[in-house]
Amino acid sequence: MSAPIALLPALDTTLTADVCQRATRARDPRFDGLFFVGITTTGVYCRPVCPSRVTYPDRRRFFTSAAAAERAGYRPCLRCRPELAPGRALCDAVSQLAALAAHRITAGALNGRSVEALAREFGVSERHLRRALERELGVSPVELAQTHRLLFAKRLLADTDLPVTRVAFASGFQSLRRFNTLFHERYGMAPSVVRWARPRRAPHAVPETDLLRLTLAYRPPFAWDALLAVLRRDALQGVEMVEGRRYGRTVRLDEQSGVVLVEDAGDAAAVHVDVSPLLEPALMPLLARLRQFFDLDAQPTAVDAHLAQTGLGDLVRARPGLRIPCAVDGFEIALHALSGAQAHRVVRALGEPFDTGIPALTHIAPGAARVAEAGARRLATLGVPARRADALATVARLVAEGGVRLEPGSDVGTTYRALAEIDGVGDRLATTIVVRALSWPDAFPASDRALQRAAGVSSAHALLALAERWRPWRGYAALHLRLRDEGR
Repeated sequence: MSAPIALLPALDTTLTADVCQRATRARDPRFDGLFFVGITTTGVYCRPVCPSRVTYPDRRRFFTSAAAAERAGYRPCLRCRPELAPGRALCDAVSQLAALAAHRITAGALNGRSVEALAREFGVSERHLRRALERELGVSPVELAQTHRLLFAKRLLADTDLPVTRVAFASGFQSLRRFNTLFHERYGMAPSVVRWARPRRAPHAVPETDLLRLTLAYRPPFAWDALLAVLRRDALQGVEMVEGRRYGRTVRLDEQSGVVLVEDAGDAAAVHVDVSPLLEPALMPLLARLRQFFDLDAQPTAVDAHLAQTGLGDLVRARPGLRIPCAVDGFEIALHALSGAQAHRVVRALGEPFDTGIPALTHIAPGAARVAEAGARRLATLGVPARRADALATVARLVAEGGVRLEPGSDVGTTYRALAEIDGVGDRLATTIVVRALSWPDAFPASDRALQRAAGVSSAHALLALAERWRPWRGYAALHLRLRDEGR
């Protein structure tokens, strides 16, 4: 069994059947989410780290996605819970259109909307979008959406005490009847069975609050403290906070506003996410954005090994599992990068006051349309240097009008060029925005003097030549070098 798995064309050809068998036998967490294991005798599919799996190798089938396993007739394991597995990073996808569409669908883009409407956003026909997803992922857009809705509902049933009706609508279903029918058709059980089967939980997982607690898994190791140091340094005052080993922020999503608090769960290889009940209708896109924000779908073992072999071994050993913080809202990255030290004044003047009950979290960050409406002159009165104020107003207008999309899956080269050509942005800031707003791990600001200093070179040309060895993860290398320069 040495040939690559042929079940789906999207599977990385380095994942041969032998590799999958060995990873499954070892329950290797580095492969969690990269493939799933279907057990032919039980009709259940599992994560490769499932603790209850005892079956012979010839009774296993391997799939690159949960949707593909369900399309083949398998149902999710109630013990290892495939819906909690880390996903694949966008840069691992081989088709830009399929990657972007899958990301949007995972975050709920087809909840109450048609495939035709989604295809129109990408400027392609519905048929072309369907063909791209079938070719790369082996499933149709609707099948992919249904799988993610059902798995998300299964997560809410197992992890929360939300009534079934609220679970159905929070998962993107438009009717309770349709939810119950599809759940039974796909999984052979009623939704309530999942709740009965879950292990007894602590009665007060989040003491003295009404926050909804969920978990998001990652592949260890995870340099949580280093990530918090970066978030603390870059926090938008009034919108974000870092207290101890916990990160918190205000969020507006799909017309819903609330608070999110996140902390590392330690040995569980997951983060705990506490969410305001007000954000319940937007849970699917919110958790998708938080996965990107904390870079939870990264493969740190592969990244660290590559950087260590190419000259950054001492930095990797100091911070194994370093992650690149991305964005809950891509425009926030541009706002912070271009307004600099005056970002807090912009937030207070143009953001929306929001009573959270947490002294450090007082505002919802202003969106692109609000900043564009305020204009460069108003930004300048808030202390933003004139050139940067013009640049920020221009970026805000482009984002508000749809000329630039600051979200993962957008074309990296096109977005970078559009930003870099704006007077007052340039290479360094454009790259900073791209790496975080688009969640692109190979962006590298070679003109940054701090990186040149940390790498021991004296020019952008020399740094760019040195960085070639770090591809496709130059963004991680840049963060390691920046932390070295800051003495962290």
